[in-house]
Amino acid sequence: MKKFIVILARPAHYDDDGYPITWKKAIIPSNSIAVLYGLIQDCAARKILGDDVEIQIDIIDEANRRIDPKRIAKRLKRANTRSMVAFAGVQSNQFPRTLELADKLVAMDIPVCIGGFHVSGYQATMGALPDEALEAQKRGISFFTGESENERLPEVLRDAYNGQLKPHYDYLGQMVDLQNEPHPLLPYEELHRTTGSYAAFDLGRGCPFKCSFCTIINVHGHKSRFRTVEDLEKIIRANHALGTDRYFITDDNVARNKNWEALFDKLAALRKEGIPIRILAQVDTGSYRIPGFIAKAVAAGVDQIFVGMESINEANLAAVNKKQNKVSEYQEALRAWKKYPVVITAAYIVGLPADTRETVIRDVTRIKKELPIDTIYFSNLTPLPGSVDHREMVKAGQWMDDDLNLYDTHHCVVEHPLMNKDEWMRANKEAWRTFYTWDHMVTVLRRLVASRSNKRRTTIYRLALYSWFGCDTPIHPIDGGIWRKRCRTDRRPGMSLENPLVFYPRHFVHNVRDTLSIVRRYNKLWRAYKKIRRDPASLQYTDEALGQRTENPAKA
Repeated sequence: MKKFIVILARPAHYDDDGYPITWKKAIIPSNSIAVLYGLIQDCAARKILGDDVEIQIDIIDEANRRIDPKRIAKRLKRANTRSMVAFAGVQSNQFPRTLELADKLVAMDIPVCIGGFHVSGYQATMGALPDEALEAQKRGISFFTGESENERLPEVLRDAYNGQLKPHYDYLGQMVDLQNEPHPLLPYEELHRTTGSYAAFDLGRGCPFKCSFCTIINVHGHKSRFRTVEDLEKIIRANHALGTDRYFITDDNVARNKNWEALFDKLAALRKEGIPIRILAQVDTGSYRIPGFIAKAVAAGVDQIFVGMESINEANLAAVNKKQNKVSEYQEALRAWKKYPVVITAAYIVGLPADTRETVIRDVTRIKKELPIDTIYFSNLTPLPGSVDHREMVKAGQWMDDDLNLYDTHHCVVEHPLMNKDEWMRANKEAWRTFYTWDHMVTVLRRLVASRSNKRRTTIYRLALYSWFGCDTPIHPIDGGIWRKRCRTDRRPGMSLENPLVFYPRHFVHNVRDTLSIVRRYNKLWRAYKKIRRDPASLQYTDEALGQRTENPAKA
């Protein structure tokens, strides 16, 4: 039996010291890898390369495993078989590292194809691949743009097997029908390389809104497309068999999936059957107005939501075309979710046109007082390639930093009308430190107890991790994890290698220090929670964010 090895890889991006951000356990799983793994598994089962060829799939997600081109080449040489490396879901900040790795692999005669939102988004808004990709094509690197379902991968796999990868597989704008497609899946070992052993999958694609900073709508479009109820059941049962009960639904906005009700009803039925399901989902602030949506989401197992709040300044929201957000409704919307035991994380953009350091701190202070959110992500406004913001800035000839590695929403890559770079970065860091004060984290725990929520461990874990990353490190929580893994020789090209006698001891000491810091923070919050819980008056606590206390809140 012949063998064809497909290595699915997702590169990290470099930190400020030039090292790829890799962890023993990362926080966020990769839906792109899950989608491609499921599709390639289906290709393997159907023997698309012939009855005498076995397709073997290996995954290297650099969020939790180092990508070493030399080791990959040695392994493939020992196997004496045909192979390819597919870089999946590559974002703009990962693109420089991806090209560096791809060049090394191609130089060792390993076929490479790169896909993801950077190349797809750029082509969607600019009409062609980025210049770096066009140059890479001349060096033998292939690119894939668009969605990979609907029998598109077999062509790529056959070409790679025959050593004839095309420079560009262009399916952009050709939206697929997700119904009855092979479902996303991560193998057991990959599931358990994230801190919560989360499985990632998309229930649907397409968002009706037109936020100018968003890249996803320009690749997946605005029309709602969704998986079938039967496909959803397969996803849950397959992951249940792998030992996980936690899921990250990666839809940019699951509330606008036109089949949400049937899908949620199926999840609720599976829970009644005895299959444990806990879901983190992304929704918009207006989702509370959809009749029955919140109740059915909670019945389906949704116990964490990520809400794109972005700002409490109407002028800022208008500037990024986020017309669907109504600041006057935020409190009512979030209170509607807080009738249930749901942990709420909000997204907030720093650096919108009307922002100054003073207004950002003022707004964060108001959020703490008025809105019942548990945790918050602060990100800098970033014109990601593939967004309308990026396209319009290119057309206008406005300055943008040419180092894509910085496009992680945690750096400043454009000029702000009211703040210089230092002021902007200071506003970002102070936003984190203003929200995650000890007093306010205790307030969040008081609200947790008063709401009779059973999400104490999730809330405390999120508070400890997000506050530590956001306040005390230069890494955004979305790129975070537990126990950093650095390789001295993987430093970004152009930066000098460090002395191993200095590098390794420092790396170890930093890991021990950082881990102890998170553990201490978690334990301190846990002790505070227990103290609040012991106080009989804690159940009577209320504040402006909670509003009228509910005597008998609904349970999940």
